[in-house]
Amino acid sequence: MKAAAQVEAVWRIESARLIAGLARVVRDVGLAEDLAQDALVAALVQWPESGVPENPGAWLMAVARRRGVDTIRRAVTLERKVELLGRELSEAEDPMDEIEFDTHVTDDVLRLMFTACHPVLAVEARVALTLKLVAGLSTEEIARAFLVQTTAMAARITRAKKALADAQVPFEVPVGDELATRLGSVLEAVYLVFNEGYTATTGERWARAELCEEAMRLGRMLAALAPEEAEASALVALMELQASRLRARTGPDGGIVTLLDQNRARWDRLLITHGLAALQHAERVGGGGSYLLQAQIAACHARAGRAADTDWVRIADLYGSLVELTRSPIVELNRAVAVSMADGPAAALPIVDALAALPALRGYHLLPSVRGDLLAKLGRHDEARVEFERAAGMTANERERAYLLARAAEVAAIQRP
Repeated sequence: MKAAAQVEAVWRIESARLIAGLARVVRDVGLAEDLAQDALVAALVQWPESGVPENPGAWLMAVARRRGVDTIRRAVTLERKVELLGRELSEAEDPMDEIEFDTHVTDDVLRLMFTACHPVLAVEARVALTLKLVAGLSTEEIARAFLVQTTAMAARITRAKKALADAQVPFEVPVGDELATRLGSVLEAVYLVFNEGYTATTGERWARAELCEEAMRLGRMLAALAPEEAEASALVALMELQASRLRARTGPDGGIVTLLDQNRARWDRLLITHGLAALQHAERVGGGGSYLLQAQIAACHARAGRAADTDWVRIADLYGSLVELTRSPIVELNRAVAVSMADGPAAALPIVDALAALPALRGYHLLPSVRGDLLAKLGRHDEARVEFERAAGMTANERERAYLLARAAEVAAIQRP
C-alpha cells in the first residue's frame, strides 16, 4: 500500500510532463497517454519490489518510450516513428540506462496545452482534456466537476483525442495571429489547472501546491510569448497574488483557515511583489478583461496589512464589473460575499437567494455555504446549520467537508439553551 501511494504521488507530479514529452515524439496525444498509463502499470508492478527509483519521472519516461517502440513496431504505416522514437534503445538494457534528459521538457507541457486547446475541439472538450492531461485528474473527478456521468465524460475525452488525431493537429506552440487567436483558451486552461491546485475538488488535501506552481510557470511562459497581451500578464498577477496565501490557508493539522482568519505574516511577500508588478504591466498595456479585474480584486487583499483594512467597497465594485463582463452566476455569488462585507449580510442575502433558483448552481456546494454564513451572521442559526450540512454533503473534498460540518456544529451549539 505504501508503494502504491508513492506511485500515485509520483504520477500526480510527473504525468503532465510525461504525456507532454511523449506527445512531442509520437505526435498523438491519445497514444502518448496510453504509453504513460502503461509505464504507470509497470511502476505499480516493479516499484513495490525494487523501490522507487532516484529519478522516478525519468524512469517512467524510459519505460513509456520502450513501450512506444513495441507499439509502433506493430503498426507498419508508422515505421518512420520507430526510428524517431527508439533508434538508440536496446531491449536488453535497464530502462534507467536509456534516460535522456530532454532539453525540450521545459516547454513540452505548454505545447500539450496548445494542442489540447485547439479550436478543432469544443470549449467543454478543451477544458476536460486539459484537466485530464495537464492537471492529472481522473475521469471521475472531471465528471464530478462538470456534474455529468463518468461514462459521458470518458466518451467526451475519447472523442476529443480522436478529433485531434483525425485533424493531425501539430504538437507545437503557434506564432503570430494564430497565437493570439488561441491564447484565450490556453489562458483559461492554465487558470483551471491553478484553481484545481488552489482548492482541490476531491481528496484529503485542501490544496495541491504543485499544480499551482506548474500553472504559474506556464502562465509566465505565456506572458513572455505575448508581452503585449494584457490578459496574459493579468493572469500571472492573479495566480501569484492568490498563491501568496497558500501557506496561510491551512493550519498545522491541515484544516482550513479562512481569508479573514489567516496570519498575513505567512503570506509570501515575494509572490505579492511579483504579482503586483505583473498587474502594473497589464494595466499599462491596457485592454484587459476578466483576469485583469480578478487580479485587481486579489491586489486589494494583498495590499491590506490586516483583514480590517480590506477595501470591500472597491472589491464589491470590481465584482460588479466582472459580473457585467462574464454574466457568471459564480462571480455573482462572489460579489454577494463582498457586498456582505461592505454593506452587511442583510444586503447580500437577497442576491444569494436569487441565485438559488438557477439550474447552473444546482449542486454547487459554495452556494449553501455562503448562504449559511450569511444566515449565521443574521442570527438565524438553525437555518444556517441546515445550509452548512447541505454544503458538506455536496463537496468531495474531505478537508472542506470537515470544515463545513464544524461550522454546522458551531451554529447548532449557539441554538442550545
